[in-house]
Amino acid sequence: MSRCSRQTRPRRHGNRAAPGRRCGAGPLICTVRVLTGHPRISSRNFNRLVRLLLCTCCFKWNNCQGLDSGKKNPKGANPGNENTAGVGDPRNNAEQKQLEILGSSDVMEGEGVDADVRAATGGGDLAGGPSGSMVVERAGSGGTGERAGSGGTGERGEAAGGAGERGEAAGTRAVLQQNRQFLDFFWDIAKPEQEVRLRGIRGLLEYLRSSEGDELQYAIKRLIEGLAATRETARPGFSLALAQVLQFNEEISLQTILEQIKMKHDITKTKKKLIRNAAFGNLFGVLALSQSGRLLKDPDVLLESVRLLQSLSQYKQHLRDLPGKTIVDILSETPEDIFKKVLFGALKADMSSAFSSPSQLHLLLVALQRFPNVLKPQNLKTLLGSSTILSPGNIPKLIELLKVAAKSVKKDQTLPPLALDLVRVALREGTFDTFWKELVENGLLKDRSGPTSYLCFRLLGNTLPLLNLCQLNLVLTGEVMRHYGDHVVSAQLPKRFRFAPEMEKCVDSFLESTQDGIKQFTVIKGFSCLTNNGHPIIPSYWKVVCHLQSSVLLKYVDWLKSMFVSPDLDSCIDFSTKRQKENQQPADQAQHSVKRLRMWIVARLISIVENGQVKKEEDLVMDIARFIFFHGFFGTKHYTPDIPETEVKLTVPLDDNTRDMIANSFFGLLNHLNSLPPLGDSAELGDRNEKRVLGVTADGNLWIYCLVQYASVLLSQERFVRAIKPFTQKQREAWDRMLQSVENLQKKSKTAQKPEASAFQLLFLLVGIQLFQVGEDSLDLLSDLHKCLEEWERKKMKKRSKHVTKKEEPEWVEVVVEILLSFLSQPSRLMRQVSKMVFMRICPHVTKEALQLILDVFKPESEEDESAVIVTEEFERPQTKVDCSHEDEMESESGSDESEEEEDNDGDDTADDSDEDQSGSEEEGEEEETVDENFRTELMKVLQAANVMSKEGESSSDEEVDDETMMALDKNIAALFSERKKRLQAAKDEKGKMVKEKTLRKNFKIKVLDLIEIFLAKQPENPLVFDIIEPLIAIIEESLSSHSNQQEQDYLRKAAEIFKNQLCKAKSYCQDISDVKENLHKLMEQLVTRASKQADSSVSLYCFSGALYLFRVLKGKAIKPAITGMSEEEEKTETGQVDSFGSLDINRVTELYQGALTLFMNRRKSSLTGSMFVDLFSRFPVMCCRLLPLAIVSITDGVREHQRGQACCLVLKALQSLEVKQSFSGSKWNKLITEVISQVKQCLKTVTSVKLKVEQEEVRKCLELAHFLLKTVTQQKLDVSVAELIPVLQSLEQLEDFGKVSQLYWHVMKLLGFNQPKKEKVKPQLPSPVAAEGALKKKKGFLPETKKRKNWKKKKIPTQESEQTGKGNAAGKLDDVPKATGDSVGKKRNKKKRKKNPGGKATSNPGTNQEPPAKKPKKKSDRSEP
Repeated sequence: MSRCSRQTRPRRHGNRAAPGRRCGAGPLICTVRVLTGHPRISSRNFNRLVRLLLCTCCFKWNNCQGLDSGKKNPKGANPGNENTAGVGDPRNNAEQKQLEILGSSDVMEGEGVDADVRAATGGGDLAGGPSGSMVVERAGSGGTGERAGSGGTGERGEAAGGAGERGEAAGTRAVLQQNRQFLDFFWDIAKPEQEVRLRGIRGLLEYLRSSEGDELQYAIKRLIEGLAATRETARPGFSLALAQVLQFNEEISLQTILEQIKMKHDITKTKKKLIRNAAFGNLFGVLALSQSGRLLKDPDVLLESVRLLQSLSQYKQHLRDLPGKTIVDILSETPEDIFKKVLFGALKADMSSAFSSPSQLHLLLVALQRFPNVLKPQNLKTLLGSSTILSPGNIPKLIELLKVAAKSVKKDQTLPPLALDLVRVALREGTFDTFWKELVENGLLKDRSGPTSYLCFRLLGNTLPLLNLCQLNLVLTGEVMRHYGDHVVSAQLPKRFRFAPEMEKCVDSFLESTQDGIKQFTVIKGFSCLTNNGHPIIPSYWKVVCHLQSSVLLKYVDWLKSMFVSPDLDSCIDFSTKRQKENQQPADQAQHSVKRLRMWIVARLISIVENGQVKKEEDLVMDIARFIFFHGFFGTKHYTPDIPETEVKLTVPLDDNTRDMIANSFFGLLNHLNSLPPLGDSAELGDRNEKRVLGVTADGNLWIYCLVQYASVLLSQERFVRAIKPFTQKQREAWDRMLQSVENLQKKSKTAQKPEASAFQLLFLLVGIQLFQVGEDSLDLLSDLHKCLEEWERKKMKKRSKHVTKKEEPEWVEVVVEILLSFLSQPSRLMRQVSKMVFMRICPHVTKEALQLILDVFKPESEEDESAVIVTEEFERPQTKVDCSHEDEMESESGSDESEEEEDNDGDDTADDSDEDQSGSEEEGEEEETVDENFRTELMKVLQAANVMSKEGESSSDEEVDDETMMALDKNIAALFSERKKRLQAAKDEKGKMVKEKTLRKNFKIKVLDLIEIFLAKQPENPLVFDIIEPLIAIIEESLSSHSNQQEQDYLRKAAEIFKNQLCKAKSYCQDISDVKENLHKLMEQLVTRASKQADSSVSLYCFSGALYLFRVLKGKAIKPAITGMSEEEEKTETGQVDSFGSLDINRVTELYQGALTLFMNRRKSSLTGSMFVDLFSRFPVMCCRLLPLAIVSITDGVREHQRGQACCLVLKALQSLEVKQSFSGSKWNKLITEVISQVKQCLKTVTSVKLKVEQEEVRKCLELAHFLLKTVTQQKLDVSVAELIPVLQSLEQLEDFGKVSQLYWHVMKLLGFNQPKKEKVKPQLPSPVAAEGALKKKKGFLPETKKRKNWKKKKIPTQESEQTGKGNAAGKLDDVPKATGDSVGKKRNKKKRKKNPGGKATSNPGTNQEPPAKKPKKKSDRSEP
């Protein structure tokens, strides 16, 4: 055997290799060896062969292997995975279709191996992506070059050598001498970024159109090679590029291209490990031909392509069903005559075996739909033995194939195309009923496995657009619907897959696409009739209803109302889950189901009104509101045409719980109606929408007023209707009086719009309609409202300057505020919304006493007084609502079984009890200590009375106790323990009640904050605003000091936002403060003092912000003068003059802030911060001049580094102010700058370390101030000496950790004329030219110089050492050679060598540290020097 034919194990990098062996060298070096015939190439001859190698490196040699020989992939480009459709393709989706044919992503998984092959010379990337290094050869006079290799798109070729192949390489030299731009197109096509790939394909097409010569052939060759790229993400890119090239170059023969593809990717001649790549190369080649649009024009190529795809079907482990999908895609575009003449014979065998696999069945189904004239029943009978697909004998086979198809798309969660095509064929054959009943319900549905069940559900949703009315009824009333309902209920449990969102998308798409109102109503009704023990499984807020036509929506609402009045459970598909069947059913199951259905219907009707996307008219909204109101508070006696709700009586009477639920739902609907924008499209409504008038109808009446009128009609028709809770005489009188007052207010509103009148009108209507639910409470409120209305009208009519009233009688606005507070104490969104609307309209009339009523809610001492009222209203009024909400929750929670709900509820109760026990364990522990003593005494008495325990001082008796005595003792002990348990439970209940009361009080306070926010927003110029400052700060203090739960955090956050945004940042404020000027000064002093005494700086910040707000009010000028329309002189006065302060006592305020600043600078722990005073200086520059001396002194007198640094910051802020510059002019300015420089110098002298952050902060602030001072002196050319700063600044360089402030330091020193010294860069010692050349010429497969065996036993003479420096060590030092050798050789190898030569030691000159090399020296005859 010759040396070249020997196959040995690849050796490590750096080891010697025999010629012809598989070595670690790259394709470049191995090509050199074959072409030259020399086993070793010297560095002298290497450069001569580079040009030849660049031309021949596109061929792969079989006798060499890349550095990364362990990789299975050949050289491949750096491909991408995104779609590149849209490049020159009229269909604009070529690559998208390819990716759709590819199917699931796991078909190609496992092919993400890096195909970049590192070259041996320095690890260059010869065949990798653009990120790697590349070898470029300047060829010819044009200076063009190409990346070495084939672009990373081809496979490993056969072994080549000899003169013939060298001649071929020389022949391709001219082809490869292309410009760089052309070659980069192929790299861009394979990149991951979609935009880059699109640009690459577009550029390649444009280049090929304008080019002549061999570029087109080279491009086709390279694109064909890329079809089998190892990285699967490159394949679609090259396939699309090839398709575009073929499309725009019709002179290229498709037959030639197909032959090249088959020859290049011949699977029969491919190595086993590359079969997968070759199979994909053929597949993507056919895809390129198909996407070019020319395949159908060449029947012969079309036939060969289909046969090629058929041959690829045997490689299912690699391609899965991709060949079959490709054939289906080709058939979808093939004309019928071509199919009949060309493809029918070729596909006949596949179609005959249609029931053997899903892909072949799918092929037959597509052919049946595309070519019905070819595949006639007689031809189909010849192929399958039956003239129809859905024959009785084929149904079992179809069931099995559909199961396989369902499992194949389990991860994708999609409907297999096979199933939908089967539905279309069944509809064409007229056998859909057989398909649905026999194949789906009696076949697939019996399996009950996940994939088959979801396949049935997807068939149900996706076939809706294909069916007629009869077929829709069949589908929507079958077992698939029942099974779907069971899934929806069971899937509510955690960690269950939920199909309901996907079904909702299907129904939504169907309702949106179809224009047939009957079909829309059939589908929405069918899903509404799918019930679980009476409760429909679809949610009451199902959004698909927005696509219903207006007539269908009206019909659907009428059907819902008829089902409410006369529940027809027989027409529903009612079911119970397995768990529900096992559990004990309620005795009145039918009544229970009717109740659940009615509760859902009410919620469904309300959701239609609340859904803003549903197109509805006012008549429909009013009809729904009247229906709910009528059945919530009235019943039918006889029919009357004036009341449509009396047309049909209830077949099943309503119980009290259901009526209470309907009543609560009505008030929830009323809350939405109060904020409902006007409905309709008229011009008048357009104007109203622009004004954003909410809660009114098209004629301008309130929705609640329309409902009150309807209620009045019902009350007047006592012969035909009856009230559930009849009015008493007083209630009826109050109702009539309320109606009269509302009518009077409406008449007045028509002449002149008064917000007070609309507020009273809204209050009357709301309290009046509440007479049907809480009559007694509403009577008192109506009486108070009438008095308030009379007083307001009397003041308005008489227009007296002073209206004398009794002191005992409160103002009408105070009474209204009390009513609003009582509304807020109720757990009703309607009450909260109405309270805000009414208070917004009566804000101008709010008095100090009325505002105080609101602020008293936030006082801590008033909690005990308020708790009785608040808690009583919370516990008494919403009792029915709590029960009803619990019922709603149980009814809507259809996803869990009833037994599980009961278990969960029990578990929740137990958990709540345990939480309460844990929360009160500490306090109860103390109580139990005291109780245990009494309990122990009582227990001893019981035991002593039974003579079981001896008394004190007596000896114990050993006599046994009889049974009667023990029984009596057991009863006494049980009674004793039972009594103790009751006491403990009572204490625990009492504590729980207190916790709930505290929660309710806090919730009430959060609601009352809404009124504060409204008042600040609507009345910012009212002097009463000043009374809100301290209560809000008290809320912030109290919330921060208390334990923090979520409710406390919400309370604190809301109060802080109101204080900061609505108060302190208000654009307008009170202007007339002459009467409260003294009070505002005192309040400012209190706030500043309060800020300095706080324990938390965050609270101190709010206090300080409040003081700044008062400063702005007293100063009497806006922050932005331009907004107020002031002249330039006035603006200048505000910013530059110090003699205009409005109502501000400047001396008093200056003394106040001086004291605060002194406290901040001299107190080690202060709640004040420097940012507060910076804010003061920024907003009110007038204070800069007055506080500047104190700040300058504090630069050196500050108690700590932090205070001194903040003092520098304040001085810098003040010096930058225009106010200070205008106040200190001329010599004063020079003196001021000199004084500040002196202070900075003294401060820097005290700096001894910059290790700590506070020390670094102090130095930075000082340097920033010094930088400003030096810059000011330089720019303004001031007569100020700065030389005294130089030695102080220079001393900072000696400090440890100076580098942390060095950058700012040198900025300052630069102004003094000192430049930062440049760092001397220590250049690394370069190797000698010989060593550098040797390092560059180091080639893979050659033994490095550092590993060559030297005759180290001989003594080295000095002259030889210098000569060996370039050879032995690239670094230029002989002493480093052993160390480098030891580092390059692994520890394991060192151990082996030591074992082989344990006694070998170096014998060198005494002056050297040379050690023996790592390997044993070999015979000289075995070595081959280059």
